[in-house]
Amino acid sequence: MIAKENDSPICDTVCIHPEVINNFDNKLILHEQAEDLAELFKSLADPTRVRIIDALAKAELCVCDLAELLNLSQSATSHQLRVLRGNKLVKYRREGKMVYYALDDEHVLGLYSQGLEHINEHTTTK
Repeated sequence: MIAKENDSPICDTVCIHPEVINNFDNKLILHEQAEDLAELFKSLADPTRVRIIDALAKAELCVCDLAELLNLSQSATSHQLRVLRGNKLVKYRREGKMVYYALDDEHVLGLYSQGLEHINEHTTTK
């Protein structure tokens, strides 16, 4: 869709609302927090990692089963898990020679579930 000239999504005039600015001054997310949050979302910006999160939302899985389920090599699966682990989205435990992965906590499940709900809501209304 081509936007019409008068259909611009920006203000047509320079207008500052001091009451709005004063209300939010010092209440916005800190720059360091914004960077950390951006990194978190960046780690979820890969379809393979999203599929890993999806699988782990259903059950704890060992690396070899996860690789088989996603049709990936164990090496590729481990690489993606390392990225997710680095952002504290997944955790692991060893049991002998096996390494099992799970979502790090309920926040990760909530983040994933809400994101999925959001996209499903928008795809069903198209």
